[in-house]
This record gives sequence, C-alpha cells and structure tokens, in this order.
Amino acid sequence: MARVKVNLVGLSKNDYRGAPSTLCKGCGHNSIANQIIAAMYEMDIVPETVVKFSGIGCSSKSPTYFLSRSFGFNGLHGRMPALATGALFADHTLRGLGVSGDGDTASIGMGQFKHSMRRNVPMVYIVENNGVYGLTKGQFSATSEEGLKLKKQGVNPYMPVDICMEALIANATFVARSFAGDAKQVKTLIKAAMKHNGIAVLDIISPCVTFNNQEGSMHSYSFGKDHEAPLHDITFVPARDEITIEDFEEGQVREVTMHDGSVVVLKKLDKDYNPTDRWQALKMLEEAQRNHWLVTGLIYVDTEQQSLVEQHNLIDTPLNRLGEDILRPAPETIDEINALMF
Repeated sequence: MARVKVNLVGLSKNDYRGAPSTLCKGCGHNSIANQIIAAMYEMDIVPETVVKFSGIGCSSKSPTYFLSRSFGFNGLHGRMPALATGALFADHTLRGLGVSGDGDTASIGMGQFKHSMRRNVPMVYIVENNGVYGLTKGQFSATSEEGLKLKKQGVNPYMPVDICMEALIANATFVARSFAGDAKQVKTLIKAAMKHNGIAVLDIISPCVTFNNQEGSMHSYSFGKDHEAPLHDITFVPARDEITIEDFEEGQVREVTMHDGSVVVLKKLDKDYNPTDRWQALKMLEEAQRNHWLVTGLIYVDTEQQSLVEQHNLIDTPLNRLGEDILRPAPETIDEINALMF
C-alpha cells in the first residue's frame, strides 16, 4: 500500500481540498482553487488557521472547493471586504483569504474594495476576473473591455476598470496580476501574497467558457440552443479543455486564444522590473492599457507600511477571546467617569 505523502505539519494534500466543483468544465476558477490548495499544502499552513471570505458570483462559490477544514463566511454582494475587516480585527491570529470577482469587486463592491486597501487589512484578496457576470447569465461587468460584444448585451461602450491600477491608487501594499492558465505563476504569487503583512491583491484573469464569447461562435451558448437535443438543459455546459500556457518567460509577450477564438495579449514583467517603485508601476500599467496588454507578475509591493493590526496597536490576545474581567471597566473607573459627568 502506497504511503500518503504529508507536509511538515503532518497533513496530506487531500486535507486542503474542498467539495467537488459545480463550476463549468474548463473554468479558470477551478485552476485557481487547485493552486490555492497546492500553495497552502507546500507552505505547511494549517487549514484551521485560515479564514475564507467571499461575496456573490461564480468566483465567490470557489472557497467551497478548497480548504474545507478552514473557517469561512459567504456574505452579500460586494460586502466581502467589510466582513473580512471585522473578522480579522477581532482575531488577528487568523490568516485572511478573500475570493471575489470583477462584478463583486469592481461594480457594487468598489467602495469597500477601496477602503480595505486604505486600511491595509492583512489578507490575500483574489479577484477572479472574467470580464462578465457569469452567474446571472452574461452581462457586461466593470472590467469588460470597450467594444466587447456579448449575447443579448450589444456592444460595451465603456472603458474597463483596471483592478491593479485601482488597487495601486488606493495605496494597496501588494499588487499582482496573473492568468489562470499560468499555474506556476499563480501558485508562486499566492505564496508571496500569503507571506505579505497587509493587503495583497491578486487580479487573476480567468476566462468564462460559457458567456464571454462572440456571437455566432460554434462554442457559444446560442449555438448550443440552436442545436438543442433532448438531453440538453440550461445547467449543462459541454466540457472544454482549460486554457493553459507553457514556457512563458519574463519579459515575453504572448497571444492566448480563448475558447471563442478571441485573443488576449499577455506580457510577463521583466526580471529587472522594480516592484517597489509605485510610480513605475502606474506608468507601466498605463502603457499596458494603451497596448492592450494584460501584464502579469508582481506589480507593486510595500513592506514598510503598517497593517491594520499594527496601526491600532492591538494586544496579542485576539479581541474576540477577551473575557468580561478584561473588557468590563472596574467599578471605580465607572464612578470616576460618572463623577466627571455630574
């Protein structure tokens, strides 16, 4: 009988898995979940020390598919950052891991996203970015590119929100972007983000295999409806291979063909790029936007700024574990306060 391989804390990789995924076959979100599992296992992190947060959307379902032994909270649409802020303020000994989407973060949740950056909440904030509202059947999201055509939506007339640029402007202390098909880079960035003391934003481009495609494509949902067979129903999506890229080196520009035949241009940052220079990062993102690049890699990091926990000088014991004997003021203290008032 084969011996199960365990890490330094005595856990196997299965101890980091979650429930079977209910997302579409080929969805990049599943690949991201797999890299979270691999990263946590390789980093010897005990699952019970991690607390997961999510909002609403396909992306916000993914915490179900990893770290089943961890604490978790699935909140309202766009409210994940506030939930995480409160929970991690109450117990700063836990590691925060939030998973959101481009709709959950860049639309209804933009205000809360900005404030979590400003406060430097000590957590990893993953945005699974597919440029579409997949859970509600394919509307444009705030990150949809200008000119994109989607089924029954027409043409998107608006410039997209750049998650990384918004995070940089809001003073996030760790900003990175990757592509779900670049598994090695995704895992590496997750590891780096978990080690960061403060907010770590990972904008991961994760193509939607169902809705973010061109009208008329044979892989589109409309094509499936036109060729409907008795076994077909709305929950069935034909299995497709996950999009992956290999031998993607630093400084390279690569064209990646999506399921619908459209092309995304990716540029991996050079080795001599300085991720501690905020102005260089902003300039680079502006250049990338003009050239229609999705720049991947560690875009910016600041290890000097204090996290939310340090800013408020919290005591070692988590606030949610303090007893009444510590929290309740002594009778003489209350008497002194009352004497000042009356």
